[in-house]
Amino acid sequence: MKEMRAAPSLSYYQTLFDQCGRMMLAIQRLPVPVIARVQGVATAAGCQLVAMCDLAVAASTARFAVSGVNLGLFCSTPSVALSRNLGRKAAFEMLVTGEFIDARQALAQGLINRVVETADLDTEVGRLVESILAKPRAAVSMGKNLFYRQLEKGIEAAYTDAVQTMACNMMEPSALEGVQAFIDKRAPDWH
Repeated sequence: MKEMRAAPSLSYYQTLFDQCGRMMLAIQRLPVPVIARVQGVATAAGCQLVAMCDLAVAASTARFAVSGVNLGLFCSTPSVALSRNLGRKAAFEMLVTGEFIDARQALAQGLINRVVETADLDTEVGRLVESILAKPRAAVSMGKNLFYRQLEKGIEAAYTDAVQTMACNMMEPSALEGVQAFIDKRAPDWH
């Protein structure tokens, strides 16, 4: 906040928030899932970062807020991520009240995927990572790309895109092996 206040100019703020937006989009564009590991407080851009990550695991003591409104600043850039992850009313309430929610509320509202005790945080994140790593990278990458792409489309266009993606995915060696392994009632052999 001190840095933001030290150089108050429209061009400075536009550059700063543009960098933030580009970073948030970069997370979504990565071909691998990005997991937020939350221990402590995630406010404003920190809460936005949690919302932009593909998955999030939080300690039961974690807290979340977009409290810029308490300072006279509506958290506009965090509103993009929040409104795409939480229900509209829950996101808007966070944005206009600036109030904190705890990890259980964040889980119930869809901001995070899992809540564990602080001592179990690394283990739970590790389990999630291992589960993803056990899947073919091509399928995960194609799936992540489609997941976000189709959200921005109408339902008919989304299905058209999903049909094409699934057909292309079926041509991947890992998918062909996975389907054959299912038919053969054996574990797939992915190299």
